[in-house]
Amino acid sequence: MADTPITLRLTIADPVPGVRYSLQKDDAPFEPVTAAGAALSFDVPVRLSDDNRFLGPFVRREGPARRFVYIRIGTSAGDHASPWSRRAKIDIHDIPPALLEQARAGRTLEAVLPGRGKDGSPTCATVRPVLPWRAL
Repeated sequence: MADTPITLRLTIADPVPGVRYSLQKDDAPFEPVTAAGAALSFDVPVRLSDDNRFLGPFVRREGPARRFVYIRIGTSAGDHASPWSRRAKIDIHDIPPALLEQARAGRTLEAVLPGRGKDGSPTCATVRPVLPWRAL
């Protein structure tokens, strides 16, 4: 069988207003947007292999199993005047198989992410969803 195209939606619940965010495609920012105070969502097109491996130019990997997507922040997203140069790593390899089957059937899978660290600055490093992955 062929790989199945699916969509993952990464929603940042409370991004820092005035900060630029983007997905990382290959090794560059992709379609940056500046936060205005409302939640930000990025739809990430990926391919799902028959054995549930994530593939495509937005997917990064570590080792044989870990797959993730980066959200670039501040200078990493192309805002060279920003005081922040960060990336948020969102794991996707641990999405439950039952949800992957729903994605194969055409549903978008969404994770809601925190936008700020404890100090109020943009969250970075490995970011865990504040709500579990769900099918829309």
